[in-house]
Amino acid sequence: MSRTCELTAKAVMSGNNVSHANNKTKRRFLPNLVKVTLISEALNQNVRLRISANALRSVEHRGGLDAFLAKADVAELSQRARLLKKQIAKKLADQPAA
Repeated sequence: MSRTCELTAKAVMSGNNVSHANNKTKRRFLPNLVKVTLISEALNQNVRLRISANALRSVEHRGGLDAFLAKADVAELSQRARLLKKQIAKKLADQPAA
């Protein structure tokens, strides 16, 4: 399982530890990933995702998983999130016609 957010594509970054003597050693900056269960109102189901805490705040700010995925760019979503986005868009497109 890679250390990548499934919604925002935030991943591991690299950098340096810099000591008081200005010695530099390599280090990794890990994203703050949490396993959450989000509710898709369009699909009427729960979705388990491994996302960053920042993405969780963004989802809440935009009004839920459906609104976040509708506005999100497809290029930065994971394969599973792309599938969810497609399913939600299809369900919302069929809903007014029925």
